[in-house]
Amino acid sequence: MAGAGIFLCILLLQCFISTALCNAGFAFTEEPSERAGKSDGYCSRILRAQGTRKEGYNEFRLRVEGDPENYQPGSTYRVTLYASSPAYFRGFTLIALREGREGDKEEDYAGHFQIIDEEDTQFMINCPPAVTESTPRRRTRIQVFWTAPPSASGCVTLKASIVQKRIIYFQDEGSLTKRMCEKESLYGETTERPLLDCCACGTAKYRVTFYGNWSEKVHPKDYPRRANHWSAIIGASHSKNYVLWEYGGYASEGIKKVAELGSPVSMEEEIRQKGDDVLTVIKMKAQWPAWQPLNVRAAPSAEFSVDRTRHLMSFLTMLGPSPDWNVGLSAEDLCTKECGWAQRVVQDMIPWDAGTDNGVTYESPNKPTVPQEKIRPLTSLDHPQSPFYDPEGGAITPVARVVVERIARKGEQCNIVPDNVDDIVADIAQEEKEEDDTPETCIYSNWSPWSACSSATCDKGKRMRQRMLKAQLDLSVPCPHTQDFEPCMGPGCSDEEGSTCMMSEWITWSPCSMSCGMGMRSRERYVKQFPDDGSVCTLPTEENEKCIVNEECTPNSCLVTEWGEWDSCSATCGLGMKRRERMVKMPPPDGSICGAEVLEVEKCMMPECHTIPCMLSPWSDWSDCSVTCGKGMRTRQRVLKSPVELGECTEDLEQVEKCMLPECPTDCMVSEWTEWSECNKSCGKGHMIRTRMVKLEPQFGGDSCPETVQRKKCKIRKCNRGGGQGQVNSDEKKRRKEAREKRRSKQGGRQGEETTSTAEHPGWWDSL
Repeated sequence: MAGAGIFLCILLLQCFISTALCNAGFAFTEEPSERAGKSDGYCSRILRAQGTRKEGYNEFRLRVEGDPENYQPGSTYRVTLYASSPAYFRGFTLIALREGREGDKEEDYAGHFQIIDEEDTQFMINCPPAVTESTPRRRTRIQVFWTAPPSASGCVTLKASIVQKRIIYFQDEGSLTKRMCEKESLYGETTERPLLDCCACGTAKYRVTFYGNWSEKVHPKDYPRRANHWSAIIGASHSKNYVLWEYGGYASEGIKKVAELGSPVSMEEEIRQKGDDVLTVIKMKAQWPAWQPLNVRAAPSAEFSVDRTRHLMSFLTMLGPSPDWNVGLSAEDLCTKECGWAQRVVQDMIPWDAGTDNGVTYESPNKPTVPQEKIRPLTSLDHPQSPFYDPEGGAITPVARVVVERIARKGEQCNIVPDNVDDIVADIAQEEKEEDDTPETCIYSNWSPWSACSSATCDKGKRMRQRMLKAQLDLSVPCPHTQDFEPCMGPGCSDEEGSTCMMSEWITWSPCSMSCGMGMRSRERYVKQFPDDGSVCTLPTEENEKCIVNEECTPNSCLVTEWGEWDSCSATCGLGMKRRERMVKMPPPDGSICGAEVLEVEKCMMPECHTIPCMLSPWSDWSDCSVTCGKGMRTRQRVLKSPVELGECTEDLEQVEKCMLPECPTDCMVSEWTEWSECNKSCGKGHMIRTRMVKLEPQFGGDSCPETVQRKKCKIRKCNRGGGQGQVNSDEKKRRKEAREKRRSKQGGRQGEETTSTAEHPGWWDSL
């Protein structure tokens, strides 16, 4: 019998190492029959497989992303099972149980797992709620997703078993067990909760205010400086029969248009088509840029109403640029359990993915997700290139906050608990504000000042103002209203205008006072109309502010472009290098070499690597420098000599270092040519010259200087040499000599002997 027990234990261990053996139909006969009757296949047995543990021996650990103490119903978490170096494990089993349950029934299990890597993990065939290894081998880490159960599920325990060196470790507490209880509903994590019927009476009016907190200071990684904005906010107060959006659901066409393009037009059409399921359509303007201080731009807000049937409130807005990322509330219930209306709701928001685009960075190119995926919250471990990535798996810093405040109630109330705010009114009227039917997809400049009135007397006239269309987000929706008119009268006809000081718009900023570094710039405006009562305009007519042309400025600095995007990390896991570049826009004015760095290299950290040693070749020789002169970079590589699995080798396969070659040559620089000088002769043939100066001698082998002096012939009138027979005879002799030379040239070879003879007696010709 003892031998049989040992045999059964060995088979049990083999089941953990290879699920194929268990799935082949092996049965455990040592269990009591009454216990076996409660068992549901293999699930209950894995809870009773345990090994001997030592106190404080925690080389294996089960971790839930963010290390939360509580779970949010419906939220998805990344679960990691790993071994600390030099430990490893060959097999594992992972389950999630409701507290106090034994795992005998399907309803004992909480939430559900999702496989990330099918080559590493799979669901156990005889126990579908459990996750196990795909193939038995050495490993130091596995990861899966776990989606928490719906609300009212109570506490949950995640448990892991480990197979290492034929020993099974399974814990009810300690590093291989994680206990989490449900937490109260907070925005931004789930919308999977039961929606109860509302028992409140009357109606209530609310104001929702959106405070964007997405800024370069709070979220500095890859923050898009130029086009950052929040799209127009679109939403509604509605019944539980209508869902604008929810985690785990699919984005409608309207949601897709908001998420990818920032256009609320289709979404508004979808809302209005829901008829009586919608009480109020909620709309707010787009915000360009995404963040400004509240003393510069007030936070956008809107008012809406709710009643017993339509007591839920939802909205969304896109953070742009982004692939398909948004924030918003989904089915926020403003009806309380005490049959009253909530006084105030404050929610911090993290972005969520609409599941329609595969981009991982703010400005990723469009890449549709096919097939479309479900809406899900972004996490800090989604992708190493994500702007919200955190290798520690911490929580994402909220990008916005929404405040919903009750401002009035109407009708008979039926609160179980008395409400301490007296805001019951006879009628809930809409807020009196200027009607603006401008489409949300049209982005305009500010209105110009009003023009002068067309009437110079107290007769009624008109005045006009204008604005410019800056962007049209949806080309199918026209953008009207670039001009506005209102009635007016001439100066002095209205008591309200007696002290009005009308100013022009600010003119554009002047150029910065410095060509590099920090300087000052200014702009001006002027008084278009002084007050009719003779008072002085006290509004400023000039503004000054600091400006920076190039932060990295030196006396011989050059102008450079903004830094480009960082390249991908050179490592797939662990520590690597990444680089980025910029270009020289304008060289230094003195002709010297640009001293600004045009290449930056820094370390980058990818997810933790497995620590299995790897065999590497020797380093190659350093490559040539990336430049032919001045500062550059060079690299060297080595390769894996034996194949290992991706991510297991933590050694660098490439090294990059700076290199310095001789300074780049500079060519000679010369001035422009001077004007030609006067001829050096007053008569007859002469010459004149022009010159230029050497401004910069060639350096470091640059091209030598060109000529600095040029001459050309000049001829003035013939010189007067005086009369006399001697001069005439001399000229005549010269003329005869030239004639003889021409005749001899014509005779050529035909009279060669005569020519030779003649040449031997030149005096004969001279006597002619």
